[in-house]
Amino acid sequence: MGILRVISQDILTQPALLLGLISLIGLIALRRPFTKVMTGTLKPILGYLMLGAGADFIVANLDPLGQMIEHGFNITGVVPNNEAIVAIAQNVLGRETMLILLFGLVFNLIIARFTKYKYIFLTGHHSFFMACLLSAVLSTAGLSGTPLVGVGGFILGAWSAISPAIGQKYTLQVTEGDNIAMGHFGSLGYYLSAWVGKIVGNVEDSTEDIKIPEKYGFLRDTTISTAIAMCIFYLIAAIAAGAEFVSGISGGTNFIVFAIMSALKFAVGVTIVYNGVRMILGDLIPAFEGISKKIIPNAVPAVDCAVFFTYAPTAVVIGFISSFIGGIIGMFILGALGGVLIIPGLVPHFFCGATAGIYGNATGGKRGAVIGSFVNGLGITFLPALLLPVLGELGFQNTTFGDFDFGVIGILFGKVANIMEGMGTYILAGLFLIALIVPNFIKTKSPTLNNDVEAYE
Repeated sequence: MGILRVISQDILTQPALLLGLISLIGLIALRRPFTKVMTGTLKPILGYLMLGAGADFIVANLDPLGQMIEHGFNITGVVPNNEAIVAIAQNVLGRETMLILLFGLVFNLIIARFTKYKYIFLTGHHSFFMACLLSAVLSTAGLSGTPLVGVGGFILGAWSAISPAIGQKYTLQVTEGDNIAMGHFGSLGYYLSAWVGKIVGNVEDSTEDIKIPEKYGFLRDTTISTAIAMCIFYLIAAIAAGAEFVSGISGGTNFIVFAIMSALKFAVGVTIVYNGVRMILGDLIPAFEGISKKIIPNAVPAVDCAVFFTYAPTAVVIGFISSFIGGIIGMFILGALGGVLIIPGLVPHFFCGATAGIYGNATGGKRGAVIGSFVNGLGITFLPALLLPVLGELGFQNTTFGDFDFGVIGILFGKVANIMEGMGTYILAGLFLIALIVPNFIKTKSPTLNNDVEAYE
C-alpha cells in the first residue's frame, strides 16, 4: 500500500507531474532527441507550476474580498469551496478517496484506449475532488469496501472521458480548432453557458472586439483592465466593511491602500496564469501527438479551465462579474424560499464564471458571455444547496463542493440511490457503461478526430 499511496496521493494528484509524465511518454513515443525530451517534459511542469502559483495568488487575494463582502453586507451561510470540503472529508474518507482516484485514472485510460471517448483527463486535483465527492455520496447511499471503490472508480473514469465529449463542439469554437478538451468538473456549466449564448447572442459580436477609443487604448492591456476593474470591486467591498474591520484583516494597513494593493495583486495573479498557460500549451500539444499516434489513437488532452483564459481575456472579467451577480441573486432567492443560504464563493465564481464567459462568448458574443455566465452563477448557487442533504456528515459543514459537475453528479447519484434503496447507484453506473459502449457501434463524425469547427455549428 505504501507505493500505491505514493502514486495515488503524491504523484497522480499533482497535475504538474501528470502533465510532465504525459509529455515525456509522448516525446519518447515520437523518438525525439534527449534535449527535446528534457525541455518538452520540463516546460509543461514549469508552466503548470506557474499557473498554480498564479491561481494561489488569486485565491489568496480573493479571501479578504470575501470576508469584506460578508461583513460589509452582513451575510452568513455556507460558502462553497472545493479545497475546504475535501480537507475536512479526508479525516473520515481518506483511504476510499485515494483508491477511487487511482482506479478512476486507470478506467479513464482504458476507456480512452478502447472506446470512442478519446479524452485523457489531466486535471489531477479535480479528479481528486470528484473522488472525494463520490466516496461521500456513495458511502451515504450504503456502499462500502470493494463495491464503493469499484463503482466510484468506474464513475470517475467514465465521467472523466464523457464530460469533455459532451461539449467538445463548443470547446473547438472557443479554441478555434486547437485539439484540446475541457478537463474541469465545472464543464456542464460552461456548456450550458455556450448553449444559452447561442440562443440569446451573436457570435460575431465578440467581447474581444470591444472597441476602445484611442485615448483609452491602455485598457486593451489585459493586466491593466483587470487591475482597474478589480480596484473598483475591492474598494466598494472595503468601504462597505469599514476601516476598522479591514484594518483587522490587513494587519493595520489603511483600508483603501489594502483594497487597492489586493486588487493589483489579483491582476498580477491573472497575468502569471496566462504566462503559465502559454508555456503548457507550447509543448504539451506537440508532445501529445506521440500519445495520439503511438499509444492511444486520436487521444485528446482534457486540461484545466484556466488554460482557456488566453483565448478570450476580456470574457474572463465579464464572466466573473456576471457569474458573481448571478450568485448574489441566487442567494437572495434561496433566502426568500427559506433554504440554506449559499454565499457566493469568489474562487468558484472567478474560475468557473470566467470560463463560462469564454464559452458564452464563443457562441453568442458579448450578450452570450454576460447571460451565459450569469446562468452559470445561478447554477453554482442552487446546486450546492441541493447537494448538502446527500453528503451525509459532510452536509453539516459550513462549506461544500462549489463547481457545477459536483452538484449534478452528487445529486444524481445521491437522490437516485436513496429512492431505490442503493440499487440506483448500480443502475446509474450501468447507464454510464451503456453510454460508453453504444457509440462504438454508431458511425459518427467525432470532434476528437477532426478540428473542423464548421462541422459542429
